Amino acid sequence: MEATTNFDDIHQILREIAKSQQETDRITRQNAKMLGDLGNKFGSFTEGMAFPSMEKVLRKQFGLTTITTNYKTEYGPDTLEVDVLGIANGQINTVVLVEVKSHLKERDIEQLLKNLDRFRRFHPEYAGKKLYGILASVQGTREVKQKAMDAGLFVASIHDEVFELKTPAYFVPTNFSLNLDQ
Repeated sequence: MEATTNFDDIHQILREIAKSQQETDRITRQNAKMLGDLGNKFGSFTEGMAFPSMEKVLRKQFGLTTITTNYKTEYGPDTLEVDVLGIANGQINTVVLVEVKSHLKERDIEQLLKNLDRFRRFHPEYAGKKLYGILASVQGTREVKQKAMDAGLFVASIHDEVFELKTPAYFVPTNFSLNLDQ
């Protein structure tokens, strides 16, 4: 009789462990969702903070006349999203894509380079325009910012709650429209 009781006790303990594990999994999922939501809100906050500054930079330093935020376009089944897009016709004849990041990482460089390539494919009507990219970030290491500039991208950083584009004298931005495959 004693052995049966122990076996029943073990089953009861296992059921309690399983129930406890389910509750732990539920709380973990809930916390992950809240953390993701918080990250999205911080990203939205950063973008909202960047938009007025980047608009000024694009108008004053690049002479762009049309500026839009949260630009999204579809090309077949593919979608391209850009945080800020600036365009100018006439003598300036330039398009600039801006990606805003809370914390700049190397993968953000690759993402913007990919988006510049995709932009050319999505918009052949801009083939004759110069095409530049800007990475704007709240935080980022000097090394990652240098890698972005080495890739031909402008880098904007926040200073006194305003994004500024400061480029060293040696920096030569890449005109990504030169790489068009026509």
